[in-house]
Amino acid sequence: MTAETAHLDRFAWERRPDPDAMPELLFDLPELRSPERLNCGVHLLDRQIAAGAAERRCLLSETETWTYGRTYETVNRIAHVLRDDLGIVPGNRVLLRGFNGPMLAACWLAVMKVGAIAVTTMPLYRAAELGTIIAKARVRHALCDARLAADLEAAVRDAEGFRTLYFGPDAGGDGLEAAMRAKATHFDAVPTAAEDIALIAFTSGTTGIPKAALHTHRDVIAICVTFCDRVLRPQAGDLFAGSPPLGFTYGLGGLLVFPLHAGAASLLLEKASSDDLLAAIETHRVTTLFTAPVAYRAMTTACDRYDLSSLRACVSAGETLPKPVWDGWHAKTGLKIIDGIGSTEMLHIFIGSPVEEIRPGATGRVVPGYRAEVHDDAGRPLPPGEIGRLAVKGPTGCKYLDDPRQREYVRGGWNYPGDAYRMDEDGYFWYVARADDMIVSAGYNIAGPEVEQALLAHPSVRECAVVAKPDPERGTNIVKAYVVLAAGASAGAEELVAFCRERIAPFKAPREIEFVTELPRTQTGKVQRFKLRERAAAEG
Repeated sequence: MTAETAHLDRFAWERRPDPDAMPELLFDLPELRSPERLNCGVHLLDRQIAAGAAERRCLLSETETWTYGRTYETVNRIAHVLRDDLGIVPGNRVLLRGFNGPMLAACWLAVMKVGAIAVTTMPLYRAAELGTIIAKARVRHALCDARLAADLEAAVRDAEGFRTLYFGPDAGGDGLEAAMRAKATHFDAVPTAAEDIALIAFTSGTTGIPKAALHTHRDVIAICVTFCDRVLRPQAGDLFAGSPPLGFTYGLGGLLVFPLHAGAASLLLEKASSDDLLAAIETHRVTTLFTAPVAYRAMTTACDRYDLSSLRACVSAGETLPKPVWDGWHAKTGLKIIDGIGSTEMLHIFIGSPVEEIRPGATGRVVPGYRAEVHDDAGRPLPPGEIGRLAVKGPTGCKYLDDPRQREYVRGGWNYPGDAYRMDEDGYFWYVARADDMIVSAGYNIAGPEVEQALLAHPSVRECAVVAKPDPERGTNIVKAYVVLAAGASAGAEELVAFCRERIAPFKAPREIEFVTELPRTQTGKVQRFKLRERAAAEG
């Protein structure tokens, strides 16, 4: 029997999907059978203190090192401020806005311990984007880095009763740090139900209007005992680092939840360009890296200038990892990138293999604790080798906040992330395209990512994206590529088309190439192909 919610504010609890639209959840692994009462903040932090880790390093920045003991005390002081000064009760939503850093991480953990719901936003979001999030999640409280005040204040200018506490050196005498000083360093965490909502994660907008995904305390622990324990396998002495913001569930897992679950440490970088990451790996002796394919490609060209000998594990997600990028990184560093597919709706990675099981070019096998199949349009499983819709179920699943699109993502208990895949005889999943990135041209089905991989193998191509462009004269679509050239490169369209035709079937090669200075991306670094499709359609 499920424990009754500890939430006094039942806004999110009451706006979960209808029971018949919920995903089927699987708890086959013994580690997934959690107690009815579970607070993930206690699991991630208090558990480590009880195990004697108080003096071990926990959260780092370029200038600070917080031990587990300091983190524990800071989180508890913030929790007292949230409850006593802001009047936050379990179930209230708290907007968190800041750059990656120890203080933002501590705020997230404090929200967990008071039983509230974290709504962590990207630091680059502007007032309109913040306003959409605040309205959708009915947020009335925020903890915000003082350097990011302007857009938040603009977003809540007409929001009656909205309360914000600022943190950081610019917060002044009435900021969060000042309020914390008189607070106790012990806090009894709210005994939340395992199925109480812990966070609301907004999708990154690669397909348009963002959706709000609900995740429970049980979900947070589930990604720890599946991908983290079974695939990544970190050690207590590890130091994690990476580029994704904590407002992106890939970053939340990889840079906060996983290291604390393992009793390890996380280096949280405010700036995380490819050069910043390489320098941080060398300076801080990073062992575990989380970033995106575009960063691995950029780092490959510069990594000879840095000492990367401390690096042990590299994870890529957010977008599919092109094989040329995997090959280039492996050739330069000897390290095998763990490719993974996850989604905001599923919280983290559900397909990805341990290093010793990696097959270059494949996303990998299903993560233990999950099940995955390739389905036809009617939801029937397809045999190995056939292309269809990826279908997944496991201990996490899509639970949109009050959104009719729930029934598009979840059907018959299965989650459909929107990807076209094929599975081989050995259970490895091979990415084909996003379902809406399949290009039908003159009767041929062409996967945009396959064309992109051919282009990326050319030394002059830094980035590219391939979409369908309507061609009224031919009465069909043509393959159009948007290409960003590498610095100093001067390859022409004809050269790149000929290069592609040598590597893939000629009918798949781009019929049109447009050179651009950059590709449209979300705040998390994903290419917004829908914008390129709209642009191409407008040209047609």
